[in-house]
Amino acid sequence: MSQDTMRAMAYETYGGTEVLAETRLPMPKVAPGEVLVRVKCAAVNPVDWKIMAGGLDGLMDAMYPVVPGWDVAGTVERVGIDAPEFKAGDEVIAYARKDYVHGGTFAEFVSVPVRTLAAKPASLSWQEAAGLPLAGLTAYQLLTRLGTGKDDTVLVHAAAGGVGSFAVQIARALGARVIGTASPRNHDRLRELGCEPVEYGDGLTERVRALAPDGVSVVADFVGGVLDVTTAVLAAGGRHASITDHTVMGAGGQWMWVRPVGSDLAELGRLADSGRLTVPVAKTFPLSELAAAFELSQAGHTAGKIIVEV
Repeated sequence: MSQDTMRAMAYETYGGTEVLAETRLPMPKVAPGEVLVRVKCAAVNPVDWKIMAGGLDGLMDAMYPVVPGWDVAGTVERVGIDAPEFKAGDEVIAYARKDYVHGGTFAEFVSVPVRTLAAKPASLSWQEAAGLPLAGLTAYQLLTRLGTGKDDTVLVHAAAGGVGSFAVQIARALGARVIGTASPRNHDRLRELGCEPVEYGDGLTERVRALAPDGVSVVADFVGGVLDVTTAVLAAGGRHASITDHTVMGAGGQWMWVRPVGSDLAELGRLADSGRLTVPVAKTFPLSELAAAFELSQAGHTAGKIIVEV
């Protein structure tokens, strides 16, 4: 391989999976405070194809060609100026989001700001490690921002989903009792994670109240459209947040996304290495089949992370 170019999946315009193409691009520049990571695995998140479709155009600038992907597990190839925390050969993970959309993780190499990086958890495979950052950080930051702890009963909306299943495990690790909404086919898996599952749909408020007659103290919404249930089951003084529904702010809740914070990611790594956090992997694809990986994500039926091996 020529040292000045790399293999990558990229697109030149917004659209569906038809705009993705395998290409060769210049090696990423490594700015001060960044490292160059040789990508082992990258994970698919719904935000990747939503950005590709133009869904975040009002929030973030795109600089073409765009290499999608924000989750990465790999090894440090070289370090930039003023990046003493890492050295070549270190095994790392990152939620490698930058301030604009351009050089992502579905490529052989990606430049990553040091502030987003953490050591790869030793207990996780490369595939599992790549699936941890974005979804794990979303769950961790929402729960910790709400001050979740051992005296709390937490309701997780969409507990079997990619973020929700992390939230169940993290809330349990923080010492909380967890009730989670999911379809019946996922209830056994949620019980294994320490969650008390309830079926979503009509009567949900009553089912949650049956388990928590005094209400729940924390609600974590990862699906949207459930504010009526949240307010109906929240105890006086309870806290709630959503990653999908900004209207929660009008009901005393927080609307949040996820920040690329390496120290938070390192804490998730410690939870994984202590056996309290697992990363389910649904399917892996080679880099050239990224379009198929996106289409599987779009179908929305996978229980676990979709991983691309580079």
